[in-house]
Amino acid sequence: MGNRPSPEFAGGAEVYANMELWTEIRRQVLTGAMSKREACRHYDIHWMTLKKILAHEEPPGYRRALPARRPTIEPVLPIIRAILDADRTAPRKQRHTAKRIWQRLRDEHGFRGGYTIVKDAVRELKIGRQEVFLPLSHPPGEAQVDFGFAEVSVGGEPLQIAFFVMSLPYSDAVYVQVFPRECSEVFLEGHVRAFAFLGGVPRRIAYDNTKTAVAKITGSRERQITREFQRLQSHYLFAPHFCLVRRPNEKGHVERLLDYARSNFLVPVPTVASLKELNDRLTEQCRRDLARAVRGKAGTVETLLVEEQSTFLPLPARSFEARRVTQATADSMSLIRFDTNSYSVPTRYAHRRLTVVATVDEVRVIYEDRLIARHQRSWKREQFVFNPVHYLALLERKPGGFDYARPLEQWELPSCFGLLRRRLEAADPNGQGTRAFIRVLRLLERYSLAQVTDAVDYAWTSM
Repeated sequence: MGNRPSPEFAGGAEVYANMELWTEIRRQVLTGAMSKREACRHYDIHWMTLKKILAHEEPPGYRRALPARRPTIEPVLPIIRAILDADRTAPRKQRHTAKRIWQRLRDEHGFRGGYTIVKDAVRELKIGRQEVFLPLSHPPGEAQVDFGFAEVSVGGEPLQIAFFVMSLPYSDAVYVQVFPRECSEVFLEGHVRAFAFLGGVPRRIAYDNTKTAVAKITGSRERQITREFQRLQSHYLFAPHFCLVRRPNEKGHVERLLDYARSNFLVPVPTVASLKELNDRLTEQCRRDLARAVRGKAGTVETLLVEEQSTFLPLPARSFEARRVTQATADSMSLIRFDTNSYSVPTRYAHRRLTVVATVDEVRVIYEDRLIARHQRSWKREQFVFNPVHYLALLERKPGGFDYARPLEQWELPSCFGLLRRRLEAADPNGQGTRAFIRVLRLLERYSLAQVTDAVDYAWTSM
């Protein structure tokens, strides 16, 4: 045995690799069937190896007394650490890759090692710098809110949408709705629908620092919130909680549920006729999701949600309108600009300062205390949304432009109106017939199309 190069491990290589032999030696010695000296001679192992066998039920594995030296990379490790420290304040897309660090070490510091050992060192240092988070306890009555993005097909056209998610960490309930994009009225509408679905208002809701809620960050936890978000909070009375800047882990539950909602509700890519159809489908999917069992808790999501609802604030008796209010001036063509699109107003309000009230579905225009225009909201860009009735007063003064007016290009009226126009113009071909027809159309300023159509039909049959 004295000829072995490493006495401690002499004769032990085979034993360390053979669990059956390890067990046999322990049994023989510890039961008294064989003495320690006899075991060393019989199995050709060193005394120190036998001591380890008797101390451990299984081979403990190889252990180094000291870390292995790396003479090539160790001298430049402080330089690599300094580069990684500087990268923390650099733009994310302009931080060093391992290859770039290796190039700098080679060119600026005379490093003669290869790329692989630099890459391994960088990976090891980055792993050691990754943040570790504490698992948080979530009492009932708390919610988290966030937006994600996904692709859908609406009416045969691909569309990127924003999807709103509200989650309840305690019960694991989730509510998802999709919208054309993220903005104030969409943010508010998502809350309104979520509270109705969940059957109450969580007492505390966590957010990141989205501009739809936060007008200005004034401190670590202090925020100057937007007026519309103040209105939402004042109506529902919940307490908002804003995450620290660049600390979305504070609402990690909803961050994970964004991926859950996208992969479970929006895969494969939904093909729908409208976003309303998709939202109805999503509501039903969220309702079915309530039957899911919650890992680590007794009962389903629905069972826990019922328990959690006892901690909610009640839904207010008065409904909340999710809208954005802004000001706009009508131009010389009686159009106001809102959200890149142009909407018409009656020509008598041209050049006036007007109030625009926008919801997810419509745009209303108000002058003083009067509603002067109402349009279906367009979510496309640089569109012109006309109501032909808004231009009839002007056309009555300028009847020659009737056939060339852009607001009237797509106006489809019942056939009786065309018959009436031809009859009136035939009776007075000097332009007065067209003016008389426009005066009939102006009845639409006060009455519905169905009412005026009935009147035209009656007048036509009476002629």
